[in-house]
Amino acid sequence: MPTYCVNENAQANGDHEVHDLTPGACTHLPEPKDRKSLGWHTDCQGAVTEAKKTYRQSNGCYYCCRPCNTG
Repeated sequence: MPTYCVNENAQANGDHEVHDLTPGACTHLPEPKDRKSLGWHTDCQGAVTEAKKTYRQSNGCYYCCRPCNTG
């Protein structure tokens, strides 16, 4: 199961992006100091659900969590 994190800094549109921390999975990871661990999840949907417990406006990263990216 992959490990995920959410960027603690929101994007301009207010989204907090969820990222897959598997080595090589994402080229757009936030700085380590800006990551909140979401733990292991079988897929990005579970990770986004977990992120929304802290950041209501969470979204999957276009590059590593595309099935969970809403645009």
